[in-house]
Formats: sequence, structure tokens, C-alpha cells
Amino acid sequence: MSIVIVGSINVDITTRSDRLPQPGETLHGHSYTINLGGKGCNQAVAVSKLGGDAQLVGRIGKDGFGDIAAQHLADMGVSTEHVHTDANHGTGIAVIGVDANSENSITVIGGANLAVDKSDLERTSDVLKSAEIMLMQLEIPVETCLSAAKKVRASGGKVIFDPAPAPVDGLPEGFLQNVDIATPNETETEILTGFRPSNAGEAAHAANLLREKGVAAAVVKLGARGVYFKDETSEGFVEPFKVDAIDTVAAGDCFNGGLAYALSCGKSLAEAVRFAAACGALSTTKHGAATSAPSLAEVEALMGA
Repeated sequence: MSIVIVGSINVDITTRSDRLPQPGETLHGHSYTINLGGKGCNQAVAVSKLGGDAQLVGRIGKDGFGDIAAQHLADMGVSTEHVHTDANHGTGIAVIGVDANSENSITVIGGANLAVDKSDLERTSDVLKSAEIMLMQLEIPVETCLSAAKKVRASGGKVIFDPAPAPVDGLPEGFLQNVDIATPNETETEILTGFRPSNAGEAAHAANLLREKGVAAAVVKLGARGVYFKDETSEGFVEPFKVDAIDTVAAGDCFNGGLAYALSCGKSLAEAVRFAAACGALSTTKHGAATSAPSLAEVEALMGA
């Protein structure tokens, strides 16, 4: 089953030093890494590492960072056939400073991600129409996300929406009515509903608020406290998996990739949410964004433990 991801592609440049520099200060660090990032990219890699057919729709620049992103995607089994090279905008990057206490400072330049528009959807119309599941986030323009959702649903596909980063001004009127499954965390839930959940009971209330806004199924993520889900026929709470977490940067992206993969395998929403929770938990045991996505064997081992 084809899983299409419409979203951002970044290159993450992470520097490590004993402490973060003060304004106006230059200091020596001791290491750096260059890896894939961006929510769309992370979700595509998460699907691919589980064994799914990930089709990524997005943009990179005609520059060295674009070459790096394309090569890393190919190395991780993600098709770049539908990734457009934009000669007018640079590849999206994130410059991340990390100190000895794992505190960080991040500057993100959206670049080509912010130029993704209806022309990209027209260029990839066939793959969108054939998508049985589409993943989308908000590191590309919200209008493009809405248009993509309408195209996929018009052809009978399902849309999974990760409202991150959550828009401070909210979503366009009727946006959630074009979404099959929304997967906000606590902060994103508060921005979308005005209510911030902190436990299973409050997450159930938040899920009802989201469904009243038009989304067919709500999956409310509470981080290390678990996940609540509700659709027309089922609801429940998935307890968190116990792992030794060291880096939570891509947990939500791996959760969503796992959710899409599990649904593509015919699992029920309840089964898929538990599978996704395992994916998210495992990602926190590794450093990095896309590189932290777990394999199917790792997920199955955790779920069977």
C-alpha cells in the first residue's frame, strides 16, 4: 500500500559544545553532525524503515544541502521521484546547538519548504490520487496541506494530520473536516481546542472537542503519559512503553509514521495506535531525527516484551 508524505525536507546541522554561546560570543565546540530532518522527511524515513512504501512529496534547493538530503533519503529507502528541485529557494536547514547538559538552541530556515504549493500537487497528482494513506504536517504552507488533503480524500484515501508546529492563529475554517485522523500532542491540542490535557480523562475530553470540529478520529498524544484515541466506533487509552529515553526530538514523527504503516497493514485504530506508541518510544532511545526511526523488528520486540 502506498503511503504518501507531503511535507518538509531539512538538513540538520548539529554542533556540540560544553555550553551554548552567549550573544556576541564565539566559542570552540568539539563535534558536529549533518543529518536529515524536517517533519515530512522524518515521517517518510519512519515508514520506510518499517518496510512501508514511502512516497515523499516536497522540495529541496539546487544546492549542496539538497544533494545531501537526496542522497540520505535514497540511502534510507525513501523515493525522491516526487521531490522537486527548486532553483529559486535554498534547501531547508536547521542549525542546532547542543551543550553538555543536552540543552539546545535551534534556528530553522524553511527555505524551499515554504514554497511548496499547488504546482507541486499538480505535478504529483497521480501519486496523490493513488495514495491510500497520506501524512501531512505544518512545516509547509497550510493552504497546500488543505489542497492535498482534499485531493487524497476525493480519491478515497485517508489523511493523517500532525498539526505541528501548531499554528498560533489556528487552522482555516473547515480544515479538520478534511482530515481522517488528527494526532496532536498536549500543546497542539490546547492551540486547536483551547484545552490542554494532562491525563487520560482530560485527553478523552480533548478528543471529543477535536471530533466536534470535524475530524473523524482524534489521537491525543501525552508523551511519556500515554496516548488516547477515539473515532466513531472505538476509543481507548494506550499506556506508555517503558524505555530509557535520551532524545525526544523525532518521537512524534516516528509515532505518525508507525501509525500510517500499521493502518496500511490492515490493523484497527486501537492496534495501530499501540504500534505507533512503540515506534515513538523507541525513537527516544537514539540521538537524531530521521536516524532515530526504529525498524520493524525493534518495534515487534518491544511490543512482545
